[in-house]
Amino acid sequence: MASFTQLSLLIGPAVPIPVPKEVIDAVESIEVTSRAKETSGFQITFRLSTRSPLHTLFLLGNGGAIPFLRVIIVVQVAGETTVLMDGVMTEQDVSQGKEPGMATLTIKGEDLSATMKYFTLTGMPYPAMPEYARVNLILVKYLALGVTPLVIPQIFEDIQLPTERIMAQQGTDHYYLTWMAETAGYVFYVDPGPLPGMSVAYWGPEIRWGIPQPALNTNMDAHTNVESLTFTYDTDRAKLPIVFIQEQNSRAPIPVPIPNISLLKPPLGILPPIPKKVDNLYGMSKHSVPRALVMGLAEAGDSGDAVKGTGSLDVRRYGRVLKARGLVGVRGAGEAFDGLYFVRSVTSSLHRGSFTQSFELIRDGLLSTVPNVPV
Repeated sequence: MASFTQLSLLIGPAVPIPVPKEVIDAVESIEVTSRAKETSGFQITFRLSTRSPLHTLFLLGNGGAIPFLRVIIVVQVAGETTVLMDGVMTEQDVSQGKEPGMATLTIKGEDLSATMKYFTLTGMPYPAMPEYARVNLILVKYLALGVTPLVIPQIFEDIQLPTERIMAQQGTDHYYLTWMAETAGYVFYVDPGPLPGMSVAYWGPEIRWGIPQPALNTNMDAHTNVESLTFTYDTDRAKLPIVFIQEQNSRAPIPVPIPNISLLKPPLGILPPIPKKVDNLYGMSKHSVPRALVMGLAEAGDSGDAVKGTGSLDVRRYGRVLKARGLVGVRGAGEAFDGLYFVRSVTSSLHRGSFTQSFELIRDGLLSTVPNVPV
């Protein structure tokens, strides 16, 4: 690994332990992808002897004698420790090496939300329980893995009386949690950290405010800290969702246009695109009016991210690890594109002698809403 980066690997069933130096030395590359609304994944490539006991260890943890093999990837850059991944191994590949007696072992996996996909619990009843209570009850099973629930109750709750309807789980824990988040206009993901062995299971609205990460500088000579950064402005992406709700007496459908507004997603751009398309959201009449409106707001927010930035950086030059699911500033891209962005995804790639990241940024319009961004 790069000399300015200290890498730590913890591997083991349930409670992983630090691996010996020989295993760290065998690492050829690591790739970790973190996404704002999806499951994060990782891939570690080892260069090993064909007789290395690691082959057997990983096979045992891939559906063998060990139920699952947990992998924690930790890096330290400029004195700051970051947990890149806390997950479980899901796949193992072995290929012949270039030298006799050597092999390339590649393990792949997902974050700890993968443990929520193992068992189907269709039919599990939750009588008279609001969604946030159901979410907490489901996630309490994973406290033993260091997963702490962070659940944000909805403003409008649909609580069914047991005499009318008893809510029951459909599918696995992960499927049900994701489905409830989508119908509530929320997101669900498991974020590693802040310390090794700890993770946060977040179920709530996508929040686009907080303390921004240091700015990404482009076209600023010696102050440039990115290798590449390009922007696109897609005006055709903006849509005006229309939710059809049902009038209680006549049962007639009433169309309700939904603007792109949210208290938890304040605008990052001054000039949003004008919607050119109408997106009719059918099937909303089966939901309550508050629930249908919330789902419409979520759809409007997703379609309003017309500005997208993609690029890459060298962590040595940036000085820290860029994280997904947060804000970051941009400088030097021009008046139209400078300002704050939401980091939708980050792929971290570690090789011997280098630590790079590729990223994707989004926001809702041109021109910054803030005069300055943190350097």
